[in-house]
Amino acid sequence: MRYQTFGRRTGLRVSEFALGTANFGLQAAGVDGARQIFDAFADAGGTTIDTSNRYQGGQAEALLGDLLAGRRDQFVVITKYGSEPGDQAPPGMTGNSRKTMIRSLEASLARLRTDYVDVFMPHFPDQITPMDEIQAGLDDLIRAGKVRHGALSNFPAWRVAGAVSGRSPVIGVQTEYSLAERSGDRELLPMAAAHGLGVLLYSPLAGGLLTGKYRRGETGRLTPRGTGPESKAPVVDAVLAVAAELEVGPVQVALAWLLRRGGEAATALIPIVGPRTRAQLDEYLRTLTTDLTDEQYRRLDEVSAVALGTPHEDVEAGLRRGLDGDRAGLRRQPVPAI
Repeated sequence: MRYQTFGRRTGLRVSEFALGTANFGLQAAGVDGARQIFDAFADAGGTTIDTSNRYQGGQAEALLGDLLAGRRDQFVVITKYGSEPGDQAPPGMTGNSRKTMIRSLEASLARLRTDYVDVFMPHFPDQITPMDEIQAGLDDLIRAGKVRHGALSNFPAWRVAGAVSGRSPVIGVQTEYSLAERSGDRELLPMAAAHGLGVLLYSPLAGGLLTGKYRRGETGRLTPRGTGPESKAPVVDAVLAVAAELEVGPVQVALAWLLRRGGEAATALIPIVGPRTRAQLDEYLRTLTTDLTDEQYRRLDEVSAVALGTPHEDVEAGLRRGLDGDRAGLRRQPVPAI
């Protein structure tokens, strides 16, 4: 497995895959299954672990704490906070406030059996807490040595952009991104590249959609929504076609595209893989030896591209008409990174 810094704003080194622990719990992978997955990921060179106080009602962090015992500093541990585990948390124990942040971190540290986490972030914006309060709270925890870096999960680009300066600026974001969900191409990923932020990508297989499982009558994360699979049929067709050409599984194709996409981006894009079994992890890791041709990568990129909308498409149309000054003999220069 290869490594890179988590964006351009830090020297924190992360593996090219992050291990998601949403299935680390008695009702999912189980204790033995979680250990097998964790050890296999570590044996493959994986160093970056993504978790949350909400995963499996807190069991994920507790299991991870046991697995990290005696080797904590070998790994980059990323965790998130928000509501207390469970669905009936009282208002005073929810949201992004400094109060919730500090209490959640203390509970997470106890479950993880460590005195610090490498990256800490709110899981979702609560639409109430000011960004200044979130940043000030993260800064306090960083100065106390309990958090190394702050980040933001599922926040819109305009809010993230306001948090990349001042004391202890955030170093990264987490968002859903895959061949079936590329909304981040409109604002979030360009913003992250401009500011040098690392990006953690969850649901890289789109809830199993990109494996073709829904066509086989299987159920998954998208089943309750009742939407999605049909509208992405051309993308799934392309993934399955490339998989047949390479004689690999669709999982390898979908993840290989993400790794190639990350290699061409101006900042780190780290897919989070969240296996439920050791066999699933082995399938994900086979991606590391899967190479797409330029034509295959381009085909997947084109079929999955999203409409960028205004103002992006208007700007591109203007450039094609020469409204940027080309008619006056001027040359366009690439926009420098901030």
